[in-house]
Amino acid sequence: MTETKKPLIAVIATGGTIASKRGADGASTPSLKGASLLKLVPAVAIELRVVELMAKDSSSLTLADMQAVSDAVAEQLADDAISGVVILHGTDSMEETSLLVQVQNRLTKPVVFTGAQRTADHPEADGPANLAASLEAACNTDNAARGVLVCFGGRTLPVWGLYKFSADATEAFRQSRQSKMTERVTLKGRVGGLRVDVVAISPGCDGVQIDASVAAGANGIVLAALGSGNATAEVVQAVARCHARRIPVIVSSRVPDGRLVAAYGGGGGGHDLGLAGAIHSTTLRPGQARILLAELIASQADRETIAAAFSHD
Repeated sequence: MTETKKPLIAVIATGGTIASKRGADGASTPSLKGASLLKLVPAVAIELRVVELMAKDSSSLTLADMQAVSDAVAEQLADDAISGVVILHGTDSMEETSLLVQVQNRLTKPVVFTGAQRTADHPEADGPANLAASLEAACNTDNAARGVLVCFGGRTLPVWGLYKFSADATEAFRQSRQSKMTERVTLKGRVGGLRVDVVAISPGCDGVQIDASVAAGANGIVLAALGSGNATAEVVQAVARCHARRIPVIVSSRVPDGRLVAAYGGGGGGHDLGLAGAIHSTTLRPGQARILLAELIASQADRETIAAAFSHD
């Protein structure tokens, strides 16, 4: 009788709350290796390959770190022995890193991100259950067609349009109800050397932060704008200055969900921002918009290509 070969799943450890414990000072820091975390999961009928990539809080990840994660995923996907990939990652920037992996890799195998809201030494730690569910999702070959996934709190969501909506709930993530990725285009730009800033817009604000980002060498700017993508007349003027210097400006929103429409005028509305040269992000919120813009800049995309990418629903 021929024994069925067990699937081999690569588990890439990057740190985050799932790998963290509280120290004597009360602060939580990533201290557990991926191999230690796997010991917390009930026995599964699969083979595991642990890749100890880094041990960082995801709030400190740079674009270069995110590129390293994407490269590590690509390396495992290229190995014929691997059936799927699971990435252990902090929740603060999981939506960003997972989107970079999405746009840089053409998937033929499942790729799943997971993490935790509670530290590994918490009496009700959620990491082991999330990890077990992610391993199961990575073994399902049908999941490759769904793109990169985040498996968290009993839900498995595609990363396009994903956002973290709660700082403490175990069901930490949601996906924009308007977000549907109907076409996948793989980009190969290297984002490590870029600077793309997110500028928060508040009622009555001026363009000082935008000008400061440009002066500091930003390659692109994402506005966390108001409502459906609105700002002020002073911000519109600053956007026009960016456009004159061929620095792309993407308009997203601090509102977590809903489709953005550049409809309002009055000197500082979304319609005026568009006339000044800004591009509206239809569904992606600031964190993911920053990643997509960085990848497009790294790929030397022209303005028309950038606009098409952000209007893609």
